[in-house]
Amino acid sequence: MRAMPVPQKDGPRANRDIRGVREVQLIDDEGTNRGVVPFAEALQLAEAVGLDLVEIAPNSEPPVCKLLDYGKFRFDQQKKASEARKKQKTVEVKEVKLRPGIDKHDYETKMKNVKRFFEDGDKVKITLRFRGREMAHQDLGLKLLLRVKEETREFAKVELEPQLEGRQMIMILAPR
Repeated sequence: MRAMPVPQKDGPRANRDIRGVREVQLIDDEGTNRGVVPFAEALQLAEAVGLDLVEIAPNSEPPVCKLLDYGKFRFDQQKKASEARKKQKTVEVKEVKLRPGIDKHDYETKMKNVKRFFEDGDKVKITLRFRGREMAHQDLGLKLLLRVKEETREFAKVELEPQLEGRQMIMILAPR
């Protein structure tokens, strides 16, 4: 019968979880480097001060350990991670659908939406759909997409040039 594998904890190892190490590079609670110290002595020192021995750099030789309050350390790490998640913006791809015979006012409305999407930091996929005999006049669709490209030049860059895919022509724009 095999022994069950020990589940790995996330985050750095602390105190008696640090195994297979004879010596550690010790940094005390004031941040002073104490040099290479036997593991048992470092653990006793941590218990005497009332702090935890936390493995900071496990891959170095010998591993670097620091005396600190492990609970406070984990709390600070979680807080930093949540702050980073708050500041991060996911870029979405918004789609604007056009037709080759679009009217002037409809076109202006679509362009207002495109500008708003860029202000929000999103990418815009412009899809021009051809129906029936419109497929014979693909040049009109291309002119329309080039017009969109020209009008959005100062606040957007073309990520994917206009290309035909089946019955639709696609162009992707990204904010500058």
